[in-house]
Amino acid sequence: MKVLMIGAGNMGLTFAEGMVASPHIKKRHLLVYDKSDDLRARLSEDDRFLVFDDLGAAVTAAHVIFVAVKPHHSEELFADIKPYLSPDQIIVSLMAGVTLDYIAESTGLTKIIRAMPNLPAKVGKGVTAFTETEAVSKIEQMAVRNLLDSTGVAIHVENENYINKSTGISGSGPAYVFYFMQSMLEAALKMGFSANDSKILVSNTFEGAVQLFKESDLAPEGWIKRVASKGGTTEAAIDSMKDNDVSAQIKDAAYAAFERAVELGQETK
Repeated sequence: MKVLMIGAGNMGLTFAEGMVASPHIKKRHLLVYDKSDDLRARLSEDDRFLVFDDLGAAVTAAHVIFVAVKPHHSEELFADIKPYLSPDQIIVSLMAGVTLDYIAESTGLTKIIRAMPNLPAKVGKGVTAFTETEAVSKIEQMAVRNLLDSTGVAIHVENENYINKSTGISGSGPAYVFYFMQSMLEAALKMGFSANDSKILVSNTFEGAVQLFKESDLAPEGWIKRVASKGGTTEAAIDSMKDNDVSAQIKDAAYAAFERAVELGQETK
């Protein structure tokens, strides 16, 4: 199986590197195309990839085509590749908001998978929600899932409405975590800790809390109760968050991202 990655930016290159390091892709069976001459030249020096200067030739050679370009470039890209596509090819979209129907109408293909990855894919800790059209067989779905798993873990969802929802939770989610971390870093610095000590305090606290959550069946609320002693420091912090309705604000933020993903899909129709 030959896999083509169209777009070798941050996410495209992350998945290309993950897939080529997996047991599911043979050496130089990972094809890459990007509009940037400089980027193609740099990637050509990596013997793991087969880099193409000609988009049509790259599309013709591939069995599975990953699309990792900006959503607003999709119309032009699909028009460019449509003459070279064949009915048995599978398109896997990593683009936010671009719908299955739009891709089908723009390419003429019926085998389409829509996926929503997130930034931790860069360190092999990503989560990618995906769904597909009816024309994609179970065997094809599993083959693509193996490829998506190469950067972390893939989660199959019932329909693409859940792709938009996953955008609000996992796709945009790392930014919420970084936002919270930044606030804690600023608090630590204001308290007088050095920049290095502040980073260690915050990063290890997050890492440790996540590990505790993953290795037990206890819900976050249960862990909060374990840490927050009656009348203690943690309870004071949690009470402050409750008074400021931080929980509702986080939920509102997740829904804002979800609604924007829906809007992006409507904009490409």
